[in-house]
Amino acid sequence: MKELTPKKIVDELNRYIIGQEKAKKAVAVALRNRYRRSLLPADLIDEFTPKNIILVGPTGVGKTEIARRMAKLIRAPFIKVEATKFTEVGYVGRDVESMVRDLVNTSIRNVQQEKMKEVYSEAEKNVNKIIVDILVPSKKIKETLKTPFDLFMKPNQPATTTPVELDSEKEQSKKEKREALSKELEAGLLEDRIIEIEVDDDGSKTIGVMQGMNSDSMSFNMNDIFGDILPQKKKKKNVSIADARRILINQEAQKLIDMDQVQEIGIREAEQNGIIFIDEIDKIIGNGNNQGPDVSREGVQRDILPIVEGSTVNTKYGPVKTDYILFIGAGAFHVSKIADMIPELQGRFPISVQLESLTEADFNEILTQTENSVIKQYQELIRTEAVNLIFEEDAIKHIAKIAFLQNEEEENIGARRLHTVMEKLLEEISFYASDYEQEEFIINKDYVERIFNIADKRDNYQKYLL
Repeated sequence: MKELTPKKIVDELNRYIIGQEKAKKAVAVALRNRYRRSLLPADLIDEFTPKNIILVGPTGVGKTEIARRMAKLIRAPFIKVEATKFTEVGYVGRDVESMVRDLVNTSIRNVQQEKMKEVYSEAEKNVNKIIVDILVPSKKIKETLKTPFDLFMKPNQPATTTPVELDSEKEQSKKEKREALSKELEAGLLEDRIIEIEVDDDGSKTIGVMQGMNSDSMSFNMNDIFGDILPQKKKKKNVSIADARRILINQEAQKLIDMDQVQEIGIREAEQNGIIFIDEIDKIIGNGNNQGPDVSREGVQRDILPIVEGSTVNTKYGPVKTDYILFIGAGAFHVSKIADMIPELQGRFPISVQLESLTEADFNEILTQTENSVIKQYQELIRTEAVNLIFEEDAIKHIAKIAFLQNEEEENIGARRLHTVMEKLLEEISFYASDYEQEEFIINKDYVERIFNIADKRDNYQKYLL
């Protein structure tokens, strides 16, 4: 984080998101302030709380993508929730505290994955030994001992077990075979071979109890309660060695990490660096009526308020403070406005940023300059059929124009319109790609116009214009 200055954060976001400079700067400053807070004297750290943000703009202009990319950039725990799921007509829906529990679960899972990466090499060595034992079982040596039953009932009788003479040649041959298999495993020569392994049976481990509308806080894990009293159930499964390695490495890595430490770090990360993105926050704002759904919406605002303001939420891992979690709200605000929120909640979102609708030029940049552009995605997808898609520059400009016009004429869904346009454009190509003999398929402006019949549509529109 020390190297991520606000300018560098914006530069990183520019790789995936076109435009919306004001929103990028707002979140970049919010992230940098977190780092600055960590450098404050101990007596001042608790005094500094995040300045929550509301992003205002139509769908598909990058609100969610900005929040998601910035969280990924700093590897912070991040969840997205829909505000509408907390309310239904006439009554409050899902428990609003569930967003904090989801954040903690995500944080702990992230820490667990990082810790498992640290012990991956050791886990892989253990798994190779396990696979070799499955392929060439080691012979157990029986000892000449009396059983407890024999010692009690027949103290003077000789042992009932028979000594097993080890055949040194067979043991040597088995040892050589195990060594040869170990080398073949390391070289990846046995990946398709089917073996039988024992895996953890996670079925029926979690029991959910319904109490009113809140099932999240009443869901618990039997192992969390009884610990090692209940043995872990196992089941046998026939899989390839490649799949067995993946499954067993995961199990072995989990055995090698300290889950108590993982949970402790996970909770701390959620509290200090967590980001909760509340989408469609405008949908919980009423129109001033004191009855019907508006009552429910205002009730949700009042339920969210203490969480955003700073409170303690009980989770199955322990209490979690929300004082330093960064909340980012987002909504179109077509009908309502931020001023319609209850005053207390407005005060907890001091920063609001207006995002602009996408222009034709923005669509063209999204198609050509972003690292995860739709064109690159479809090129890679069709390349799996040994067909190379080539888009001419004029064709890309025309695709951007079509997306822009469709947003103007129909519902404005922002950059998501590019997906609908590309699906229609490549529908026939995708269908017949596996049958093509040529290695290249060139998409030019004429092909785009033929698919969408732009000229015909323009002529039809003219007769409605005065």
